[in-house]
Order: sequence, then C-alpha cells, then structure tokens
Amino acid sequence: MLNLKMFINGEWLDSVNKEKRNIINPANSEVIAEAPRANIDETQNAINAARIAFDSGIWSNLPVSERASYLFKIADKLEENASELSELEMLNTGKPLREAEFDVGDAVNCFRYYGGLVTKPNGQTYSVADPVQALVVREPVGVCGLIAPWNFPLLTGAWKIAPALAAGNTIIFKPSELTPITTMKLFEIIEEVGIPKGVANLVTGGGSTVGNELAESDKVDMVSFTGSTSVGRSIMKAASGNIKKVALELGGKSPNIVFADADFETAVDYALYGIFVNAGQVCNSGSRLLLEESIHDKFVESLISKANNIRVGRGDDPHTQMGALVGEDHMNSVLNYIQIGIDEGAKLVCGGKRITSKGLEHGCFIEPTIFIETTPDMKIVQEEIFGPVLVVQKFKDEAEAIKLANDTPYGLAAGVFSQDGAKALRVIKKIRAGITSINAYNLAYNEAPWGGYKQSGLGRGLGTFGLDEFSEVKQININLEVSPTNWFES
Repeated sequence: MLNLKMFINGEWLDSVNKEKRNIINPANSEVIAEAPRANIDETQNAINAARIAFDSGIWSNLPVSERASYLFKIADKLEENASELSELEMLNTGKPLREAEFDVGDAVNCFRYYGGLVTKPNGQTYSVADPVQALVVREPVGVCGLIAPWNFPLLTGAWKIAPALAAGNTIIFKPSELTPITTMKLFEIIEEVGIPKGVANLVTGGGSTVGNELAESDKVDMVSFTGSTSVGRSIMKAASGNIKKVALELGGKSPNIVFADADFETAVDYALYGIFVNAGQVCNSGSRLLLEESIHDKFVESLISKANNIRVGRGDDPHTQMGALVGEDHMNSVLNYIQIGIDEGAKLVCGGKRITSKGLEHGCFIEPTIFIETTPDMKIVQEEIFGPVLVVQKFKDEAEAIKLANDTPYGLAAGVFSQDGAKALRVIKKIRAGITSINAYNLAYNEAPWGGYKQSGLGRGLGTFGLDEFSEVKQININLEVSPTNWFES
C-alpha cells in the first residue's frame, strides 16, 4: 500500500493531525493507498510558500527558455515513467489500461507543448494618435490555486500545471481526494528536475477545507477549478473576497446531433465513444443523442446491439473496453439517476443495472445504459449524470434540433453528424457550446481551447488560450517626445 504525502515548500510532509484518507481501487474496493488530509494551517503554509517564491522572482524572473527547459524535463521524466504511471492511474480510477496510457501520453505532450509555446513571440504594439509607442505585454498572475477533478487525475493536472508554470506563476495544487496517486508521482518528478523550492506545492485534503481556503485566501491571485457546476458556484463566491481571477471548467449535458444524411456507421461509432469512454465520466460526454426521426429506430437498434457487446471489466484485463466508476458513492448516484429516468417515464432499452458477475462483484460497474422516449423536462435530460447513461431525443428538422440542443443550462460541447457540410456548419454555429465537432465527437487537443458557455464555466484552458488564462495583460506607453503637456498653463 502506498503512503502518500504532501509537498510543501520543497518538503514531503504528513498532515500534523495524522488524519488519513483511504484511496480505493474501484474495480475491487481494495485500499491501495493512504493520503493525508490537510487542515487550514497546512493549506496556508503552502500558500505562504508559493507567495514568498513568487514575490522573490525566483521563478517568474527566470528567462522563459529556462522555465521551458524545466517543462521539457518534466515531460521526459513522465515519458520515462509512463508504464508505472499508467498502471497507477488504472488502479486508482478503474479505467482500462489503454485509456490510462492515452492519458499519460497526452500529459507528456501537454508539458512539451507549453514548454515550446512559452518561448514563442508574444505581445503587441499599437500605433496611437500621440507620439507614443503603445505596447502590450503579458505577465504572470501570481500565486495560483489549482483544483483538479477525479476523472482524469494526471491529465487535468498537466492541463493546469504546465501553462501555470510556463507563464511564471507559483502554484498550490489540490488533487481530488479520490484519485491523488499519480499527482504525487508528478510532484516527485517536479522535485527531481529541480524546480525551486516553494514554486510548486501539493496539498491533499477535502474541498471544504483545502479548496475553500485556496479560493478565499487574499494571498492567492487566481483559482482554477475543474468539477461540478454547484462547486464552481461556491468557488466563485469564496473568490470574491479579493476579486481574484477565476477559471472554471464545469459540468455539461452535451448534445450529439445526427441527421438522416450522416454516415450511419461513423455516427453510431462516435455516439458510443461519446458516452461510454471512461464509463461516461467525462465532462464533455455526448450524453444527449439527438436523432432525426426518420433514422431513430434503425439507429437505436444498432446502438443497443453494439452497447450490449461492450466488454465491461477490470482495467488490467486487456479485453476490457469500459471500466469501473470511480467509487461506490458515485456509482449509487448514477444508479439513482437511472431509477429517476424509469420513474419519469423514459423507456429503458439497454442496461441500467449494476454488474455483479464473478470477479466484478466487489467493484463499481454499471452496464452501458440507454433511454429513449424522453422529454426535455426530464431530470435525466437536463442534469449531468456523469456515468454510462445515454438519453435519446428525436427531432423533425434543423430548427427543432437546435432548440433541443440548447435547451439545458450547460454549454460545454456538441457534435453534428451530416454529409451536408453547409448544414452541419450552419447548425454547429447556432449551438451555444464551446467545444464542438462535425462528424466526430469527444476530441481534445493540447493545441486547441477547452471550455464552455453558460453554466459550463468561465475562461478557456489549453492552446494559446490556456497560457493567456494564467497571465495578466499590461499596457505600457512610451512617450517618444519628452516634454511638458502644459495642460494647466494659462
């Protein structure tokens, strides 16, 4: 069993209160690690370390090429340890090994991407009316509290840590209490490559303690949070004390629209991929499938046939295609939503039950689940379930498809399938969502922005936007003709 520790001001520490949380393998409910639960004082110690490090300029004043070299070293070490990290990610999250391997590879690429990006030309110059040269430069925000979710622990950590450090900030990172293992391994690498003391700090513990302190503290200049919309609201309120910068990547109930002229097999394939990868525990899952009426029955029939053949199992089984949910509490939440759907009158046509077959009886497994005959007012249509549950809606024409697509509080992602390029683009431009695809779904790239509209969050991660998110814009005006203004001369 692993004994995890916190990393504060360059030291590995247990919590002074000796309180620990058991870390569970959701595939069999076995304890695989213990993690300290920090108190407010320890969180403040990490904040103070980051504050001192930032104010000293030990990191922000480094030439960008030196900061970039650290990110490249981290990427190299992650790659060297990819096999171990993938195994640990699989054990802690319950996802199939091949998904964990993809996540680790993407984390490696993220550090390399921002290591390269930060050295590229940036800033702007303006020609203005006066004899003045106007410049715009970007500077680090300062001390950043980074709060990550449990579904992609290492990858979402990389998405926050890499751009934050590249921009010259110091950080306090809080992983999910459920899945902190690979994050600790990442911080071992951060220590190994020699990033200065206090620049990067790791604090494990509860959101109500650690997360709230990061959001409330006047010594923290920015908080970046990925998680549920309800917690995002709490973060915003807590951050209002010193009007700190806030970046939020929140929930989704994303529509995947399939027109009758779509390539049928491609659309079916992506509909399955869009909801059942990572057991539906993906913020941008295509959890609402909108089908044109004329293909509804045929499409659903194909979906059911293929969904029933998805191999659900332990992540270490090479035949597994869909793994466990992250824990028992979350599994019960998903099962409760399935029961709500039945009670609301939706028709359950696939799955819907916990899997308790031999070898899986102690794990958190749910069958791939599909509902049809839904209405827009149903909870299973409006609320984020965050599990392997697909709800199907029918539409008659473009106008109805767009109306249904926009009819939730969320706006994270969307997809449109059609071989009519003009129609597909016309529809996608009318959908209020930030991450959209045509004839594909569930795509993510380090080079492209990530974030949503409406109650799906604020700001953007990844790409150049992700680097900008962790910086402030400064205007510099240089007077080219130095002389008095004589403004007050009579």
